[in-house]
Amino acid sequence: MRYPYNPENFTSFHSSETVYDKAFLTRLYREMLRIRRIEEEIASRYHEDEMKSPIHLVIGQESTAVGVCAALEKTDLAFCGHRTHGVYLAKGGDLKAMMSELYCRANGCAGSRGGSMHLFDKSVGMESSSAIVAGSIPTSVGAAFASQRRKDKFICVSFLGDAATEEGAFWEALNFAALHKLPIVFICENNFFSVCSPLEVRQPKVAIYKKAESFGVPSVQIDGTKVLEVYAAARQAVERARSGAGPSFIESVAYRYLGHGGATDDSASGYRDPAEVEHWREHDPISTFHDFLVSKSQLTATEIEQMEKEIRSEVLSAFEHAISSPEPGEEELMTHVYSD
Repeated sequence: MRYPYNPENFTSFHSSETVYDKAFLTRLYREMLRIRRIEEEIASRYHEDEMKSPIHLVIGQESTAVGVCAALEKTDLAFCGHRTHGVYLAKGGDLKAMMSELYCRANGCAGSRGGSMHLFDKSVGMESSSAIVAGSIPTSVGAAFASQRRKDKFICVSFLGDAATEEGAFWEALNFAALHKLPIVFICENNFFSVCSPLEVRQPKVAIYKKAESFGVPSVQIDGTKVLEVYAAARQAVERARSGAGPSFIESVAYRYLGHGGATDDSASGYRDPAEVEHWREHDPISTFHDFLVSKSQLTATEIEQMEKEIRSEVLSAFEHAISSPEPGEEELMTHVYSD
């Protein structure tokens, strides 16, 4: 097996003695479950060919977005790449607006111009996303630089994939952020693959966080399947950025169950062993957190059932809203176009 799960590889931030109240723990679980159910519904309907947008699902990686965003204020800014749904929803984005965007409706969060890979919503601090690998990273550093110079109170969080660390734009941005001690946190979601290319054929056998560390940036590799580990690491990095101490780099290791793009598992094409996917499913971030909460008497079967009902109702309502929403008219063709 190419990438077996091994908790001993990761830096631990969450002490067993740390006490979180039930409301907070339940919120984390509900947000992860909600993202999972939303994306499962997207996957189940994608074959209908009504969502005219390429999709990149985060199923298997939900704990990174939820854990990080739980450490942020609403006014903090999030930037991400093409795999946007988890960050958008965890940051407080509107589900109906997101689904309208996937269906290319006029009332989508990007007015039908962005699709799945370019979700944004300034009202909740979802500042930008880009389909270009590493494309949003320089923008996030620029926003952090502006925040520092204007003495604003917000910090920036740049979500990126492991492949983004193969782009010069990332290293230039990291260098600039380190040099100026900018209020930014880099979150690398390492799921081991760039489309169908595994990590070992793309990068030397040096952990990504170690490379970032060489810039003098506090850097760690964490278990991205454990939401409390993610939250604890993110909270420390966020506090560092907010205090003026500069950037941090977090490599959050998790695994995507479905293909790079689309709604199916493409393992059968041969680039990864289907047994590897099943191995990681045994360490699923939602089911393992569910078991933890039940074992600590923080969650009951009745509460879970009620959650599922509420989420299901919300999801169906959002799809109905999107499908029945108006398409953009011809008069909108030149809106936001900056050339004649």
